[in-house]
Amino acid sequence: MSTTTKSPSSSPLSRVKSAARANWLFISLGAIAIVSLVRIVTDTNDLTSTGTIRAAIIATCPILMAGLGGLWAERSGVVNIGLEGQMILGTWGAAYFTYHSGNNPWVGVLGAALLGMIGGLLHAVATVTFGVDHIVSGVAINLIGLGATTYLAEATFSDLPGGGPRQLIGLDSPTQITIPGISDAASNLADKNWFFVSDVGSLIAALTTKISSLSLVIFALVALSAWILWKTSFGLRLRSCGENPQAAETLGVNVSLYKYVAVLISGALAGIGGGFLALVSSSGFNTGQTGGRGYIGLAAMIFGNWRPGGLLLGAVTFGYTDALRLRDAHAVHSLLLLVALGLLALAVLRLVRRQIGGAITMGVAGAAILAWFLLTDSVPRDFTSMTPYVTTLFVLALGTQRLRMPAADGKPYRKGSAG
Repeated sequence: MSTTTKSPSSSPLSRVKSAARANWLFISLGAIAIVSLVRIVTDTNDLTSTGTIRAAIIATCPILMAGLGGLWAERSGVVNIGLEGQMILGTWGAAYFTYHSGNNPWVGVLGAALLGMIGGLLHAVATVTFGVDHIVSGVAINLIGLGATTYLAEATFSDLPGGGPRQLIGLDSPTQITIPGISDAASNLADKNWFFVSDVGSLIAALTTKISSLSLVIFALVALSAWILWKTSFGLRLRSCGENPQAAETLGVNVSLYKYVAVLISGALAGIGGGFLALVSSSGFNTGQTGGRGYIGLAAMIFGNWRPGGLLLGAVTFGYTDALRLRDAHAVHSLLLLVALGLLALAVLRLVRRQIGGAITMGVAGAAILAWFLLTDSVPRDFTSMTPYVTTLFVLALGTQRLRMPAADGKPYRKGSAG
């Protein structure tokens, strides 16, 4: 008599995971196909050129780090509006430690993380220990971060070569990496301007040609965070603090400690995002150079439904629109057609799922933007400069129907409140 057992891969959970991976692959390929179609229809090759994608990666990384910092904090139940201030502290930390370590940018990255962590510590003390409202504390951190870096820059950079009361230029950047063979082949394929294939070639070329090693570290941190938060017992305990801290406490979890750890990591990640701005995105430090990217990172996290994969998609969306408006104003006009097609596709998907209200909203928005594209030849310059911020508001307005924040996010907690 023999018995048979089902392989683990045939379990319902693994089938759901396989279906989710297949859906992500289908969405990614579909997105590339739509962008490629728009590129050909509008004759805007810069829409998916290697230079545009490389610029999009550079614009994405600081937003991604801010959003990842927000993800760590909010999964533990602490709202971190102070990401912008922690990023600002990171810009100064990167410049100061890079210069005083003999122009070693990796020491600067650690310095950026340290300064961001100090901002996170202030937020944790205020919210976790003293129970200050999370929004009030976050706004205070933003003000402190801007004021502190303005003072520190004037005090430490004014007399340095390349320095001044508001800047420090001439800093070395982390090593850029090029993969010979793959880089050249992908670049040649991108230059053909073929449908879909050349767009994939542009993406591969951007990822294999002069890409900053810090960018690769940042993408690795996203994957590492996803593994820690969803695949380890530490991550499970931390997320339980954001869902039901009283229940977590009854199971022996030191809720306050986990919140502290999460907010410190949150600040460090945001600080690294600021360091990226000073060491990679530009040629050095300038006061206030974050330009609201901490807030956009927070929006990317919300758009991503407090999940790493969704956060990455949101950060890429905002980074791409930011990069595109800096390269070609005509490409921003082509972006209208891309957004319209995307919204109409989402409207059809909502209709298939019988989500009538969402389908109507997205359909009307898509039709309006399509009409804008057809009836105009260009986009006003003022609107072009506002593209990433308008995209932030637009995406959040359309994505609110599917969002689910951690149940105890932002709610006050006192040790022993489980009774």
